[in-house]
Amino acid sequence: MPFSPRFLCAGLLLAATLTASAADQAAPPVAELSAGDAVVLGVVEGVTEFLPISSTGHLIIANRLLGLESEKQLADKAGQLLWYKAPSPKYPAGVPLTLKLAADTYTVIIQVGAICAVMLLYWRQMLSMFLGLLGRSSAGFRLVRNVIWATLPVAVIGLLAHDWIDEHLFSVPAVIGAQVVGALLMLWAERWRRANSGIGFSKGDPSDLTPRKSVGIGFAQCLALWPGTSRSMVTIVGGYLAGLNAAKAAEFSFLVGLPTLAGAALLKALKSGPAMIEVFGWGDVLLGAGVAAITAMIAVKFLVHFISRHGLTLFAYYRLLVAFALILFYLI
Repeated sequence: MPFSPRFLCAGLLLAATLTASAADQAAPPVAELSAGDAVVLGVVEGVTEFLPISSTGHLIIANRLLGLESEKQLADKAGQLLWYKAPSPKYPAGVPLTLKLAADTYTVIIQVGAICAVMLLYWRQMLSMFLGLLGRSSAGFRLVRNVIWATLPVAVIGLLAHDWIDEHLFSVPAVIGAQVVGALLMLWAERWRRANSGIGFSKGDPSDLTPRKSVGIGFAQCLALWPGTSRSMVTIVGGYLAGLNAAKAAEFSFLVGLPTLAGAALLKALKSGPAMIEVFGWGDVLLGAGVAAITAMIAVKFLVHFISRHGLTLFAYYRLLVAFALILFYLI
C-alpha cells in the first residue's frame, strides 16, 4: 500500500490520545465527559463543519441530548467552587466555571481536527501555496492572495463585532432563523447557478479569481458570523456568484475556512481553553479532535462529489428540518 499522509495523521492522533488519556488518569478532570460523548461531538463537528448545514445548530442539539448544558457552578474534588473569572473589581460577582462553558469551548477547540483533515486532503494546494510564498509558483501565490483577501473581511468584522454577536445572536431563536434564511439563500443560489450555468462555470479556478471577487466571497463569509448560517454555505454561494463551478467553489470554501477556523480555535483556546481542560482533561479533547478529523475527511469528499452532481438544494431542505427540530427541542 503506498504511503499516505492520512495514515500518519491518524497514527499521531491515536498516539496523542492514548498519552493524554494516561495523563488524565493521574489527574482526573473535574467533570465527566465520557469517551462516547467525545466521539459524538467529534462526529457532529467533523460532519457538519464543512457541509452547508451549520455545525452550530447540530452542536446545540448534541449538547442538549448529552446533558452538557448545565450552568451550575462546578467545584473541585475538595468542594471548592471553581471560577472562569474570579471575583474582582472588573467582575464583582465573578464568572463561574460551568459545564456549559467548558462544552461550548470544547466544540470550538476540536475544530483543529477538521482543519487537519482539509490540509491533508488538499495537500497539493497547500504545497502550491507554500511554493507561491517562496516565489516558485505563480498559481500558488495567486491562491494565497485570494485566500487572504477572502479572509480579511470576516477577520476584521468578527473582531469588531465579537462581543455584540455573543450577546445578541447566540440564542436558539437566532440559530433557527439563520437555518431558515440560509435554506432560502441556497434555493435561490441554485436557481441562479442553473440559469447562468453556461457563463464561465466550467473553467474557473480559485487561483484565477480577481482580488475583487475574493473580497466579495470574504464579505459573504461575514454572514456566517450569524450563528446557524454556515460558513461553508455562504462561501460556496459566494463562489457561485464569482463564477466558480460547484466543486471549485467548495474547494475554495475549504481553503478559506482554514485561517477562519484556526483563528476561532486559537482565540477560544486562549480565552477559555485552560478552564475547559480543567473540566474535561486532555484525553477527551484529543479524542474529539481525532474523530472530527476522520469524519471531516469523509464529509469533504462526499460534499464535493454530491454538489458537483446535485447542487445545494437537498441541503437547503435538510436545514429546514434542522430548524423544525430546534423548534421542537426548545420552543415547544
